[in-house]
Amino acid sequence: MVTVVDHPLVQHKLSVMRDQHTGVKEFRELASELSLLLAYEAMRDLEVVPARFSTPLEEGDFPMLSGKKLALVAILRAGLVMTDAIVNLVPAAKVGHIGMYRDPESLAPVAYYAKLPADISERRVFLTDPMLATGGSASAAITKLKDAGAHSIKLMTILSAPEGIAVIEREHPDVEIVTAAIDRQLDDHGYIVPGLGDAGDRIYGTK
Repeated sequence: MVTVVDHPLVQHKLSVMRDQHTGVKEFRELASELSLLLAYEAMRDLEVVPARFSTPLEEGDFPMLSGKKLALVAILRAGLVMTDAIVNLVPAAKVGHIGMYRDPESLAPVAYYAKLPADISERRVFLTDPMLATGGSASAAITKLKDAGAHSIKLMTILSAPEGIAVIEREHPDVEIVTAAIDRQLDDHGYIVPGLGDAGDRIYGTK
């Protein structure tokens, strides 16, 4: 299942990120803001339970989060900017990291690091990576999460390609994708087009 968050604010901020003239500071800020907006949609189905307490005027039952545990897991390095933003919404969530990079020749994912909450099997997991391109890294990260015991996983991306979505739907049909946009295709180098360039490089000012 794919959810495209087509809210006008989301689309405007994404368009500014696409502009090659947008600088590092603004790009990073926009990525954080978009992550928050995406999180609102991704967490729409969090369970709430009634809690009884008094307002300054009267006592009543009011909806509160049920207390079900959450985990935010970033695919390094670009996913960090997303988890760093979202943890402000859910400060009790634990944060994990999975290090992946794409081999420039084969485009296959290469894992180099993983540190996950010990109780990941008890948590709803939100996996973050700004770009879902070939889908290889995201799929490998999801497999690593499942191997660690996770069974409730959503993938949050700022931009997705049809090819990457197809990989996730084929290899992990139980994982919902929440994204700001689905672009046309991948180019010969595995980049999303029209895209926004390399998200990690633009977030951190590297080449």
